Amino acid sequence: MAYYRKCIETVVEQLNRFHPAKDSPVQFLEAASTSLQTLSPQKQAFVSEVLSGCLEYRKLLTVVVDAFYVRDGRLCPWADYNLFQVICYLATFHLEELGFPLFCSIIKSQPADKMCKFLGFFFNPSNLCSWIKDEWSLVYETAHVKNWTDPLMRWQPEVQELLNQLERELTSQPPLPKAKVTEPKAFNLTVPRPRAIPVPEPVPVMAKPRPVPRSTYQSPKEPQVLETTKRCHHRKVEDLLPKTSPTSPEEMQRAGPKARRELPSQRPEKLRRWFVPRTHKTPKLTFYTPNEVPVKLNVATILREGALYQRQVEKELQRVDKLVDGAGDFSNFLQWQKKMQAKDREEQLAAGLCRRLRGKLSHEEAALARQQLLQENQHKATQKKEEMAELMQQCAQRRLQQERSMKELVERVMEGQKNIRAARMKLLRGRRQTVQEVAEENRALLQQSAEEAREEQRRRRELISQLRALETQPTHQGKLVDLTQTPGHGLEGEMSIVELRERLALLKEAQQREEEEKRDQIIQGKRTKSQELQTALEQISLCRAATGRSAALRWEEKKAAAPGAPCQDERVQELQRRIQEKAAERRRQAALLHVPARRATRRRPRAQLEAQHWLELEQSRERRLQALQRGGSAGGGPARRLEAS
Repeated sequence: MAYYRKCIETVVEQLNRFHPAKDSPVQFLEAASTSLQTLSPQKQAFVSEVLSGCLEYRKLLTVVVDAFYVRDGRLCPWADYNLFQVICYLATFHLEELGFPLFCSIIKSQPADKMCKFLGFFFNPSNLCSWIKDEWSLVYETAHVKNWTDPLMRWQPEVQELLNQLERELTSQPPLPKAKVTEPKAFNLTVPRPRAIPVPEPVPVMAKPRPVPRSTYQSPKEPQVLETTKRCHHRKVEDLLPKTSPTSPEEMQRAGPKARRELPSQRPEKLRRWFVPRTHKTPKLTFYTPNEVPVKLNVATILREGALYQRQVEKELQRVDKLVDGAGDFSNFLQWQKKMQAKDREEQLAAGLCRRLRGKLSHEEAALARQQLLQENQHKATQKKEEMAELMQQCAQRRLQQERSMKELVERVMEGQKNIRAARMKLLRGRRQTVQEVAEENRALLQQSAEEAREEQRRRRELISQLRALETQPTHQGKLVDLTQTPGHGLEGEMSIVELRERLALLKEAQQREEEEKRDQIIQGKRTKSQELQTALEQISLCRAATGRSAALRWEEKKAAAPGAPCQDERVQELQRRIQEKAAERRRQAALLHVPARRATRRRPRAQLEAQHWLELEQSRERRLQALQRGGSAGGGPARRLEAS
């Protein structure tokens, strides 16, 4: 039975490698024959015969096996699909040739429960004579199908006895022995030593906290100072109102247009509100790159900017007309306003410097606290390292003892395994000798069947090559068509294919001419529009040059009138002195600890950063002024004409 089981397993393994969508049966059989050269001739002939038959009658076998899985074999694994195909093929086409005893041996070599289910389904007369016969008749002729089903019906009683025998074997099999339940045993663990009572840590002495400053519960003085300054300014403005109000036409002419708009002579109340000093926000800093990158303007931007400059020119002309009519000047008030703004700016700079110095002082105090904490942490770390060294030494001694005990146990186990290996090798030699004797007997039987299978395979190849040669004979199928002939269907406007092609070519030429004319019109319109935009760009460049020149002059005046460094009062000097003391104390502690001040060395001083920032701002403004001067000198002629207008 082992011989037949091995043959059937070989066939099933080859069928599992076959893929109908990719592989050709002929090529697959050739590849399988080369892979089966290692088998004996008798076994090779049997495997080749069954494999070729299963591939040839694959449609018939698929009908039976698919129906079996749908009806009775729902619990059977799909991995046995090809096994059921092989059994179906042997029962249908080789039962007479093999004989019933040999067929019984093949069936008994396979799992009994699977064979009992499949043979009971396949040899059932209600299935074999009804739908199986009808499905096979759809693939082959009815006469052939009848030649296959009639022998199966004759063998039905013998097969039924075989099924009864298989069922008795299944029922007579002893039940599987119950698995021995594992009894758990307690681990023989070493009792741990009692832990030593740790030495209590000394209670840390907390530093005395600094008292809360009185300024926390008092309102700041800055709002009171600002309110007092505001009242003083109100009184000064009310005293100066009758003296500085422009009443004569000469004074109105000396005052600028901005002063005339801000201070109407008819409304003194509004004048008082405008004279009140306001807090000015620090403007956003703008840095300009040294290289001038040209900006490409679109059409909407060009037209919008041209309209803006046109409105500015009209407004300037209106201002000149008002000056000619006798408008006044307002320069005295502007000078006083600039002086007061400069004074406020100095006060703001002094207050900002005090805030920065307070921040530096708090930074130095925090650095001192960090150094003290670092010294305490170093002392604690040295104590922890000593304790860890003692613990590591104890663990190393315990590990050495465990390794010695494990080595002794391994040596005892290796001696027991050597005796088991010697007995196992002796048993394997006896089994190999019996297997070789059986293989030599089977090799002689399979060699004869392999020769017959090769002859049958060669005959089939010759027949297939002849059929393919007949299929590849050329056949002449064609019809001559005259393109100049009219079809003659009696339709209106009927014409030949040649005439239709000529008319389509003429129509295409007319469309191309229309497209070229439209394209010329569009190009002409674009040229006109680009010329207008070029004119607008020239006007915009003239206006930009004029505005750049005026901005450069204003910047020069503002730079000349810029105040110097803020004066240092007593608060600033006191803060600087305290910062120097704290810094000196921090350096002394750092030298004692031999630890570099990380944050102080990593970050540059705030004063140095501010100085670098203001230097970069000054350089960017100078570069902008030079760029405006270059632009003004390039467009000097048009700018002068614009100012004159």
